[in-house]
Amino acid sequence: MAGRLEGRRAIVTGAGSGMGAASLRLFTAEGAAVLGVDLPGKALEGAQHFLEADLTAEDAPARIIAAAQDKLGGVDILFNNAGVGAGGPVAEMTDAAWDRVVDVNLRSMFRLTRAAIPLLKQSSAGRIINTASVMAEGTDYGLGAYCASKAGVAGLTRTLALELGRAGITANYILPGAIRTGMTSALWDARPDVAEIWAKKSVLKRLGAPEDIARVALFLASDDSAFVTGQGISVDGGMRLRI
Repeated sequence: MAGRLEGRRAIVTGAGSGMGAASLRLFTAEGAAVLGVDLPGKALEGAQHFLEADLTAEDAPARIIAAAQDKLGGVDILFNNAGVGAGGPVAEMTDAAWDRVVDVNLRSMFRLTRAAIPLLKQSSAGRIINTASVMAEGTDYGLGAYCASKAGVAGLTRTLALELGRAGITANYILPGAIRTGMTSALWDARPDVAEIWAKKSVLKRLGAPEDIARVALFLASDDSAFVTGQGISVDGGMRLRI
């Protein structure tokens, strides 16, 4: 099954760590030419092509697409993976905190996808993969902005699938559960008891790893998923089976 992305060209955002870095490595190992995108200072060692960019900047989509054209010669796969979290009750959340989460998790995804559509339409196997969260379909205290943004990702992806299907482009989203990434490790390393609680929520009795997400992203990027579109795939170790 090696070489499932041979000859394909991919953009991966949030590629400097965690799920994005794991996906960049796996896509590359499977034959894709990959442009990794992340904030300045997060360049990934060993990446074929890497662009430092704040996705919320007004010129970010144009810069990323120009880099993809220059370095890759086009785009077949767009993996919108970058994201941030912010906690706090809605009654206490500032406009700035809300806007930051929605801008990174949803608005920047919309803007980059819109910019990439002309190139994806030129591909014989256009793929859009978006990272949502199990919190797109659930919630918890203090996650108003995060849940709203991830629910928006799901809705945006389904609409993209509908609108772009006639161009042969598929659009799907991943719903990660409790995954050990740079965003979560600091808390879990400081509070092993919290990590244990989340591990127990999974019927597999472990936390997820970035590679668990990367393998699903590979499936959605490959020909194996050619007839799958508009779908959300939970990668949560069965955590929600008991909800």
